[in-house]
Amino acid sequence: MPYVKDDDGRLNNFAREPKMYEAEPMDEGQKRTYLMIGSVGGVLVVGLIALASVIS
Repeated sequence: MPYVKDDDGRLNNFAREPKMYEAEPMDEGQKRTYLMIGSVGGVLVVGLIALASVIS
């Protein structure tokens, strides 16, 4: 485990870093899912803004 000793003699322990990996490109199913979630979120935001404007 890597550690550093400072001037007062105290140890400073560091966490182990996770192994790096390259992200894989999204497939069509994942792209469709992200598009659907974004669309539903956009409709929800627009609906809430419209509701707030009607109430006030």
